[in-house]
Amino acid sequence: MARITIVGGGVIGLSIAYECQKRGHELTIVEAGECGGQASGAAAGMLAPYSEIEEDPDDFFRLCQRSLQLFPAWQNEIKQSAQIDFEYNESGSLYCIFHEADRLSLETKKSWQKKFGVESFILSGDEVRQKEPELSGEIVAGLWCPEESHIYAPDYVSALLQACRNTGVCVIEHAGEATLGEDNEVITEHYEIEADYTVIATGAWAMKWEEKLGFSLPIFPIRGQICAYEGPSLKHIIFTSQGYLVSKENGSLVSGASEDIAGFNTDVTTHGIRRLEKWSKKIVPKLLSETPFHTWAGLRPATQDGFPLIGRLQYSPKVILATGHYRNGILLSPVTAKIVADEIDGKTHDLAIGNFRPERF
Repeated sequence: MARITIVGGGVIGLSIAYECQKRGHELTIVEAGECGGQASGAAAGMLAPYSEIEEDPDDFFRLCQRSLQLFPAWQNEIKQSAQIDFEYNESGSLYCIFHEADRLSLETKKSWQKKFGVESFILSGDEVRQKEPELSGEIVAGLWCPEESHIYAPDYVSALLQACRNTGVCVIEHAGEATLGEDNEVITEHYEIEADYTVIATGAWAMKWEEKLGFSLPIFPIRGQICAYEGPSLKHIIFTSQGYLVSKENGSLVSGASEDIAGFNTDVTTHGIRRLEKWSKKIVPKLLSETPFHTWAGLRPATQDGFPLIGRLQYSPKVILATGHYRNGILLSPVTAKIVADEIDGKTHDLAIGNFRPERF
């Protein structure tokens, strides 16, 4: 049994804590504010790597695909452990195009995905509207991916937190800023916690650890703005090159995401929401007379090369990083948890994670 302290109580930190505690370790989570209070709780909760990854597959695609495959059993386990239900919808997705010139991109995506066992189908515009009658008549084709799904992120994060508590994880919220002591202990204003391993899972704030860890952590916040309408209801996740629409069980239709660089500012801007309104109303004409009833923003932890940082530090093997997941933190939560737990347990895994090693910068 190892004593493990996780700094950061977002979806990644909570998932790692749950997986490690389940394996018999002693876990403490140290969160500066409230668990899930940043990007995790603000996410739209899409589990859609086939639609969101445009280019040829790489190690990152394989990581996302593995996590998607883990999700059915993982989410059920979290529900059982937490004794809390949350929305998990195996809806499938439709990636829609408005111009015939873009059909080749659908065919290319379908071709390389087939090599990885992905089931997808190119539909005509009429076939797309048979599945989703509310969609625009200007859509000429779409790629249907039945395997993609989505989750209601706020409830998922709440269930993860409760699952951690139910399995014996010590959760310290409102702990303020944390740092590492000489013997790997985590130190805050009111706490000093000894640990055999420390996991840094602080998302967009991970760069603040550069000086202490002694190497570059080029992680920076990207503000993602989102809005929600009161319906109409869609059966699938709808993607275009401009964003996505996804219906939730609570009756809301979520539109996202407008991205910009604004430091750690989570204010919603008129420009960002207007951009979302413009394209979402083009996709679903019924929205032309509607106004979003809710708008919000979260900070996504982006890295210089687009890959997360996952793994122990070579020169300080008691420190493990799990951060920089950008817009895929919800999707990558189960696979990241298992990779970190395997690292601590000394187990090998079949995924190639060399490109995610923290020292690559």
